Amino acid sequence: MTDPILVEIVEGTLASVEKEVETAIARTARSPMIRDAHDFRAGIHDARLRKLTGRSYSALVQPVVRDFPIATMRPGDVYFHNDVYLSEGGIGHLPDLCVTVPVFHEDEVVAFVQAFGHHDDIGGSVPGSMPSHARSVFEEGLMVPPIKLWDQGVPNEAALRIMTRNSRMPDSLAGDLDAECSACLMGARRLGELFERYGRQAVEECFDAIIGKTTETFRRELLSKIPEGTYVWEDYAEHDGVDEPRLHAQRITLTVDHNADAPLTIDFTGTSPQAKGPINHAGDYADGVFLKKWLAPVLRNLADTPERMAELDVNEGVVPLIRMIFPKKGTLLTPVFPAPTNARTFVILRLLGVLAGVLAKATGGRMPADQETIRYTGVHGSDADGQPYLMREVLGGGSGGRWYADGEDTIHVVPDSRNIPVEFAEARWPFRVERLGLACDSGGPGMFRGGLGYDKHIRMLRDASYMSIADRSILSCWGVNGGLAGRPFRVEINGREMDGLVDDHPVHAGEIIRIRTTGGGGWGSPYDRDPRAVAADVRDGKVSIAGALGDYGVVLDGDRIDEQGTAELRATLRPPSNRFFDRGPGYAKLSGGRTQAEVDDL
Repeated sequence: MTDPILVEIVEGTLASVEKEVETAIARTARSPMIRDAHDFRAGIHDARLRKLTGRSYSALVQPVVRDFPIATMRPGDVYFHNDVYLSEGGIGHLPDLCVTVPVFHEDEVVAFVQAFGHHDDIGGSVPGSMPSHARSVFEEGLMVPPIKLWDQGVPNEAALRIMTRNSRMPDSLAGDLDAECSACLMGARRLGELFERYGRQAVEECFDAIIGKTTETFRRELLSKIPEGTYVWEDYAEHDGVDEPRLHAQRITLTVDHNADAPLTIDFTGTSPQAKGPINHAGDYADGVFLKKWLAPVLRNLADTPERMAELDVNEGVVPLIRMIFPKKGTLLTPVFPAPTNARTFVILRLLGVLAGVLAKATGGRMPADQETIRYTGVHGSDADGQPYLMREVLGGGSGGRWYADGEDTIHVVPDSRNIPVEFAEARWPFRVERLGLACDSGGPGMFRGGLGYDKHIRMLRDASYMSIADRSILSCWGVNGGLAGRPFRVEINGREMDGLVDDHPVHAGEIIRIRTTGGGGWGSPYDRDPRAVAADVRDGKVSIAGALGDYGVVLDGDRIDEQGTAELRATLRPPSNRFFDRGPGYAKLSGGRTQAEVDDL
């Protein structure tokens, strides 16, 4: 039997090494996207290619080992790739660059340290390598299949020169790659010390125990709460940058069988055909092993308490619990090369909500409402010295209301990611941030309100171009169990409303870009919300007086609640029955006037 104390030591060491690698990258990287916005991740995998750490998602080692057998690897080697279609599903779009370093003990590979993150520019037709109207992956930037970037400690200068030559931000790219390679090599040394201290057999037995504990915990504590049966739900991306806005469906049919080796079967049949534009995600590789680990965190919402939920990591232990069925090639999740993928966040992030929605149906609503979906906004142009610049930011939004609490305001779906500090932005780029706050009324009304999105105003000091890769500009984050949808994403430039997908809209000096990100959906009927909580939201600027009256039926006289007036108004506003899902008014625009999908019925 594995020593439980040693298991704790090894588990803690893995978490510490992962954090140390990420800290080293953040301190030494050059680009604002990596250093300041923190849009990158580290991960540790064993020699069997299993992910051991669970703080966050990460890419896969499988494509590296496929092309470079473990027996050929040597200390000091560093491998690199960003090719979506040759990544076994671990890379979603070309700006995500992945570095992998093998860990050695007694001249044998015993583990891998990996880092991947979203970089400023890897070439392609537009600054930032995310052309919103791309019809082919060849427009999106430089594709690099797995290569050996460092050979026994010696960098491949030719490969580095090719990559930086293709980037509009070569210094940032070179600095980021150097930071990531060096940090992963440091992490490999730290892990090697762990094997030296306790021996390979003991450490690998601890790896098995760590993964096995996750499998057992998820099976016992979480999956047991889902009644057996089959449940269907779907949600949508709203536009692909090429065709006119329409409903691009992502459907999940969930089958629960507690006696099966894999209790959950997730069938994606019914997902829409691949889009002409860049919202496709190549997820049907390696039996969907990346998507299994990507979707599994949603299951943590079934934990008994929020505190217990926070304790549960997602590592390779979730993989044997989930069986995936993919439709034939040619869908949003099974695109055929060279379909573009740079805005695949519209699909892969929506799948988190689809799984949450189908679980809500299965559990009577004991899941949160829909949350923010990631979006990139920014500007590019030339500064006062005539040098090109690119400012791109991953602004968060509100998370969904929960069965026990309101949603969180301005969360970021990428763990530890953040907005770019105003002081840094104004010192580096030719604009001024005139407001950065919460978007009033953006959270979906509910007994538990959806979290609020950002309200950000940027005044340009020089002519530039505005860019955006954003979904939920028509559709909203849905409400559940009687809760209402949140407000959608919206950008205005001097009163002109922008589309969600924009590459280079001119913005002139003196003009203001007003950005309001999505609010999370509400949970439960807003007419069951404590009027005192509504009054507190009004005092805090989270809900307007008009919103209190119209959305919650709460009558306020200054700071005082008119209890009789509130009771009478709520009686007239309360519908005879609540819809389980509320998709918001944007759904009717794209569905021919329907307010509900056929899969919304319980």
